[in-house]
Amino acid sequence: MKQINNWVKITAVVAFIAIPFSHTFSGNPQRAGQAGASELLINPWARTSGWGGANVASVRGLEGIYSNVAGLAFTQKTELIFSQTSWLQYGGKMFSSDDAVSTINSFGFSQKVGESGVLGFSVMSMDFGNIEITTVELPDGGIGTYSPKFMNMSFAYSRIFSNSIYGGATVKVISEQISNVSASGIALDAGIQYVTGAKDNMKFGISLKNVGPRMMFTGDGFSFRGVVGDDDDYKMTVEQRSSELELPALLNIGMSYDVNVHRHRITGAGTFTSNSFQKDQYRLGGEYSYREMFMLRMGYVYEEGIRTPNTRTTALRGPSAGFTIELPMGGDSGSTFGLDYSYRHTDPFQGSHAIGARINL
Repeated sequence: MKQINNWVKITAVVAFIAIPFSHTFSGNPQRAGQAGASELLINPWARTSGWGGANVASVRGLEGIYSNVAGLAFTQKTELIFSQTSWLQYGGKMFSSDDAVSTINSFGFSQKVGESGVLGFSVMSMDFGNIEITTVELPDGGIGTYSPKFMNMSFAYSRIFSNSIYGGATVKVISEQISNVSASGIALDAGIQYVTGAKDNMKFGISLKNVGPRMMFTGDGFSFRGVVGDDDDYKMTVEQRSSELELPALLNIGMSYDVNVHRHRITGAGTFTSNSFQKDQYRLGGEYSYREMFMLRMGYVYEEGIRTPNTRTTALRGPSAGFTIELPMGGDSGSTFGLDYSYRHTDPFQGSHAIGARINL
């Protein structure tokens, strides 16, 4: 009877959250490329990206700020992560800003507060290197360079509501700028996880991401000297207006299941992603763990047309993989130090590599 009640609760939670947004967040490939702040769709963390983002239901700790903020509630005490991603590699030097479209640097910090709450903070910065300035008169450049800067800061709070229900919310501040044009915005995330099963080995998760007002670029780059009126030479500064851009909102619904055999754990996970500005995606992933000290994971992200170059609308081909080595430090204190790595296959380019270091205190 208890098991039946658990399934009733799961169904009610999923229906309550998913149904109101089912019409708003549905894959729309005709709107692809029309959203702003598309960097919000890039997972900067090495551990969860190795799954292909499939572990929305089972993500634990600080990386939940990106995937599902409810997972942040599982932070035991204090967690810190440093991560670097070589996004869309095209040269031979890994993690080099000169051999990738962008180098993404990320830092995160989470701290347990009280009996059931956790506060989290993360920052993600994208560096595109120096780009040659060109004009209509000087298409080959030679007049200097500029360097775009994208930065997102996230402030999150998550808590344990019961032995089975975990939830949280995130506020994200978005900043995009070059030398004479910039835009800023704000977005909200929310997530919930439900844990059930005889050994808490079945998990369900829902996350709603990137909901917020439109963004608009402003700055001197939209200004020029123009003639006002007819038959006179009076000039003044004229400022053009940028079109407003919507944020790439999405809804994730996922589940996972753990199989534990002595010191070994095998986890399978699946997530459906309903995007508002691109095709819907189906994410599958699996992870093998030995004593939670060595973890090996793989994932695959499928969307319509991804297998054919003529119909593919993303550079990410779908497969991803990664591993983690996490070792205890400080005797019986429970503190650990871990190294994470992930690879995402792309075409064109030579893939995207992410490496991270994590400390649990």
